[in-house]
Amino acid sequence: MGLRGLIQRVADKTVSWEERINGSTFGRVFRLDGSGHPKQIPGSSFFREIRAGFTTFATMAYIIAVNAAVLSDTGGYEVCVTLLKQDLVTSTAALAGLASITFGFLTNLPVALGPGMGLNAYFTYQVVGFHGTGMVPYRIALTAVFVEGFIFLLLALSGLRQWLVKMIPATIKTACGVGIGLFLTEIGLSYSAGLGAITSGYTTPVAIGGCPTWKLDDHGECKGNVMSNPSMWIGIFVGGILVAFLMAFKVKSAIIIGIALVSITSWPRDTSFSYFPYNETGNERFEFFRPIVSFHPIKGILNVQQWSLGEASAKQFALALVTFLYVDIIDCTATLYSMARFCGVLEEDGDFPRSTIAYCTDAVFISIGSLFGCSPVTAFIESGAGIADGGRTGLTAMTVGFCFLISLFFAPVFASVPPWATGPTLVLVGCLMIRQVTNINWAYIGDAVPSFVTLAFMPLSYSVAYGLIAGMLVYVTLNSMIWMVVYLTDGRVVPSNWEEKEVYHFGMGKKDVPKWMMFIRNKILSKGRRVEEPKVGVELVDNVSSAGRSSSRNRSSEDKDIVVNQHYDGRPISEQELRTGH
Repeated sequence: MGLRGLIQRVADKTVSWEERINGSTFGRVFRLDGSGHPKQIPGSSFFREIRAGFTTFATMAYIIAVNAAVLSDTGGYEVCVTLLKQDLVTSTAALAGLASITFGFLTNLPVALGPGMGLNAYFTYQVVGFHGTGMVPYRIALTAVFVEGFIFLLLALSGLRQWLVKMIPATIKTACGVGIGLFLTEIGLSYSAGLGAITSGYTTPVAIGGCPTWKLDDHGECKGNVMSNPSMWIGIFVGGILVAFLMAFKVKSAIIIGIALVSITSWPRDTSFSYFPYNETGNERFEFFRPIVSFHPIKGILNVQQWSLGEASAKQFALALVTFLYVDIIDCTATLYSMARFCGVLEEDGDFPRSTIAYCTDAVFISIGSLFGCSPVTAFIESGAGIADGGRTGLTAMTVGFCFLISLFFAPVFASVPPWATGPTLVLVGCLMIRQVTNINWAYIGDAVPSFVTLAFMPLSYSVAYGLIAGMLVYVTLNSMIWMVVYLTDGRVVPSNWEEKEVYHFGMGKKDVPKWMMFIRNKILSKGRRVEEPKVGVELVDNVSSAGRSSSRNRSSEDKDIVVNQHYDGRPISEQELRTGH
């Protein structure tokens, strides 16, 4: 048997195993294609979901180091910065692992959760401040995050969080997916988590980058050697163009191959594109990387919320709570909707399966995250990388979670994936997500302008939440002005392409009420009706018998049916009343 025959035999055996797993009870739980479940998900399979999970994890692994670095700038609570950073590495990996596993199992969605990158910067630099110099102390901010989770839980159970999604116009919801694609592209091109091809400018908002980091000035702009950084070109050709080439031929695991190749070639120290150069930053990274296997228990940030709130502390708590509420609810809600749309599981009413469970799980882990000393947990837009690689079920998210739990012991390796290894992947995912732009209603100006503001403002403000807020503000203002003119002129003056506008439904009808509320309501109503039924039966018999007992004895069975099929006042009982009993 030659090598080709051996490879073919292994491939056939793998396919056979996958088909058996897909058709098993395990496959039915996750609704894999071929499981026989009435709602099985086309195109989903066991090994494809696992591979997609590895892809998502590879694009998310940077949060282990980056989240710890950002949150350590708060100064923590009575702990040295080095110990604080080590604590945060452990809490980030543990939190992302537990949240992603739980979310994937309960919702069957390929979306991973973790401490949000935009939210951690907001938590650190806007709320707590550098080393606690902001408006809210670290412990009170964690208390606000804990309470925020329970508020979100109530909003999800009451259906208000789902209603928030449904009240957003369809064209703006589509624009959110496009905006997130552009946002991912911007992240993939930046220095912090990408190729380093663009940077912030001093005279312009964005400037061309590509220079070595030591060539950046105080404003973050390249002083020279633009587009000359070897690491950037390694990322472009190996992590970007090579991966796109493999994707063109539908090579499985193309994204993982690209990330692994760039990472491994960037680890040797004696190259011009090493992730561990011989300088202070490189030495610090290498010291963290060298143990390979390492576990650090959380010592200084576990359950440090401040619950005793004086007058001043109460004001700080309220301020932090309000700011987290409006930023986080919009950010996570828009991300979850866009990821559900991207993987094709949206229902006809614009909602996605198990949305209540999804929002509740996210809410619970926001509170759990505060106990771990972290900023709010949210859905990660990097999940789009796994979806692009074929992820369709919760197995993808669970794979991400298990990888994060494993990284508790291999954090030095996973935290050392260079940003120029994952940056090209984010650009490719942005390319796939932006295809939704054709579904925006460009024909009517009242839909087109707000949609464009939404998709443009997300990357430019570096925030999903602010992009959605800007789009909704323009939509409400512009369309209110148009409606007023149409109303005052009794429809004689209408804007161009008025008939092309999307129909907007605002409100919460019966179909928008959570299913658990409808279940309880029906149980209560059916119980009340069952109590009343015997009384109606007695009255019917009494009224009939009082009309003539002697004649009723001699009635035929047909006559008796006619009497029984009447109310006590003589009105006929319909077939539906006979079936339901009331």
